[in-house]
Amino acid sequence: MDIDKLKTSRKREQQLEQLSPFELKDNLIALAKEQQQKVARSMLNAGRGNPNWTATVPREAFFALGQFGVDECRLAIDQPSGISGIPQKKGIAKRFVEYLDKNAKKPGVELLRGLYEYGIQKHDFDPDSWVFELAEGIVGDQYPFPVRMLKHTEIIVHDYLIQEMCGNNPIKKTKYDLFAVEGGTAAMCYVFDSLVQNCLLKKGDRIALGVPIFTPYLEIPELARYQFKVTYVYGSAKDSNGISNFQYPDEELDKLGDKTIKAFFVVNPSNPTSVEIADDSRKYLVKVVKNLNPNLMILTDDVYGTFVHGFNSLMNELPQNTICVYSFSKYFGATGWRLGVIALSENNIYDDMLTAIPEKEKMRLAKLYESLSLYPEKLKFIDRLVADSRQVALNHTAGLSTPQQMQMLLFSAYALLDTKNIYKEDCIKLLHNRYHMLWNCMDFPVYPDKERAAYYCTIDIHEWAMNNYGKDFVDFLEKNFEPVDIVFRLAELSSIVLLNGGGFAGPKWSVRVSLANLEDEDYCLIGKKLHDTMMDYVEAWKSNSNK
Repeated sequence: MDIDKLKTSRKREQQLEQLSPFELKDNLIALAKEQQQKVARSMLNAGRGNPNWTATVPREAFFALGQFGVDECRLAIDQPSGISGIPQKKGIAKRFVEYLDKNAKKPGVELLRGLYEYGIQKHDFDPDSWVFELAEGIVGDQYPFPVRMLKHTEIIVHDYLIQEMCGNNPIKKTKYDLFAVEGGTAAMCYVFDSLVQNCLLKKGDRIALGVPIFTPYLEIPELARYQFKVTYVYGSAKDSNGISNFQYPDEELDKLGDKTIKAFFVVNPSNPTSVEIADDSRKYLVKVVKNLNPNLMILTDDVYGTFVHGFNSLMNELPQNTICVYSFSKYFGATGWRLGVIALSENNIYDDMLTAIPEKEKMRLAKLYESLSLYPEKLKFIDRLVADSRQVALNHTAGLSTPQQMQMLLFSAYALLDTKNIYKEDCIKLLHNRYHMLWNCMDFPVYPDKERAAYYCTIDIHEWAMNNYGKDFVDFLEKNFEPVDIVFRLAELSSIVLLNGGGFAGPKWSVRVSLANLEDEDYCLIGKKLHDTMMDYVEAWKSNSNK
């Protein structure tokens, strides 16, 4: 075969293929850096989905609010040593309006004014109570209270979730309880632990995963504390051109009708394939659950929903069944902030099912939560989540830090007050432009797909090989190369880091490209190198065939 030999042997590729893509990435980065040093080439790491943009206006508002909070503290005590007091509630709304007027032209102040007026006009907030929460929240001088989420902040973030997760058109006028948490990762951990702690899931129970999926959802069920039996619901559908669109066929969704499956975990829009569940598939899923498995617990991770026009979450159509996890990290360029929220309908199957667990377990749980309530058996699941997040005994110091909640509030307000969707349209345009650059430079046709979020892109080498060169070429690839060969080849020879799709329970011969974290023109280079590498395989096959 006339194809470049790699430093990484096939045997070594086979070993490393067993790792999570995010662990494998470290090996690829090391190879890419080595090549980078040899040829003075910049390394392009499209492996991790950290966005390379930030939402500046809500951050400007955060710092402007911070100055107001500090000024309020100085009104009570102002010593030369730097010791100040804490915000005082009486008359604080009047002082806030005066601060906004005085600093009207400063960055972020317009958003603060809009937020203040939104709360009063839309929700009839008491002005002093509203601004007092803002001032105390930004200063962070008190423990979070209520521990689940600050009162006014929860209401505004609730509006944001209705707008973004329910297409601003809730099917039912559902009220959700929110729990502010340290990002989507923390939300996942808390939900898994509380489901088990409260006997809603037991060790060895059967669950379903919508795949491909973010790798922790594949790995967590295998942990010794859970050992869940997993049924995979494959996003294996193809479009009219024979190209994978990663939607769930009806026969895959039918699996959820099996009542032995207690829970379904899904990322929507998906990671690594970055498409939302299509309307027809979502409606079919709803029908399966309502008719065949009405107590199916659903955890939907909807962090990428904001990148699809009119996104409609399962929390909207199956509110009683669904726990929604949402993170602010991707849309607002805020992965370092660790901002997330868990949303659960006030009326839900989780609270209902708690009444049906064995009496022995009810007594155990009553003992566990007795310090929180005189009637611990009536404690709602969302409040158990909060308590479990702090081992129950530390429930009084639970809750996301108040400055973090203020930034979450300001991100939400920025989206709510952007009635022309300027920020959303720019975010979507940015990602879709990168998607087109990548595919055009791969010399692949771009097919329209209204479900495409385009935060990531999954490229199936096996599918490309079969569609363009047939089974003989596919057999050649499978005989001579590992499915992860292409990610090693790109790292070693081109200093490009991508993740292997097989590690997400996606097509084994696929790669995931993050479209969020590099400059626009970098995606054209990645596309060209992907194309060149795939053509190297073709030339090697042709050479082998001639021999």
